[in-house]
Amino acid sequence: MSLRPLILLSVFSLLVACGSDAPKSQPPTPGPAPQQAQKKAREAADLGPLPAYQRELSGTLQGVPAGAEVELALLVIDDKDRPQQLLASSSLIGNNQVLPFHLRFNPQSFPSGGRVELRGRASQSGQLILHLPSQLITQPTTQALGQLQFVKAP
Repeated sequence: MSLRPLILLSVFSLLVACGSDAPKSQPPTPGPAPQQAQKKAREAADLGPLPAYQRELSGTLQGVPAGAEVELALLVIDDKDRPQQLLASSSLIGNNQVLPFHLRFNPQSFPSGGRVELRGRASQSGQLILHLPSQLITQPTTQALGQLQFVKAP
């Protein structure tokens, strides 16, 4: 028997023996995720002046507990109440107070004759706790929607 296959077999056996399972991953710590969400929320709040080519929906959200992650989405909805296209979205963090929001979108992407709705949800520790009843948006203009109330998720 030649020496070469024996050496190759020995090296391969050594590699297999020395190899170990991947280290067990630590469960994610709850600290960084809310910090990232808070950073995104601050960035969304610091948008600066509204560009001429964009429009904005604004208002306040009520009933959002402190630390809850709020997601707002401006969606094109089909005749079966299914979302078909995302026009704009925003993330915020609840603070147990009235929560102001600003959602910018491009009016060129607003479908003529289509149904557009503002929808929202709030989750805490990854679990859905509240939702925003759908708000029909009929025109691609800057609008102040006033106070919107979150309700318990079914």
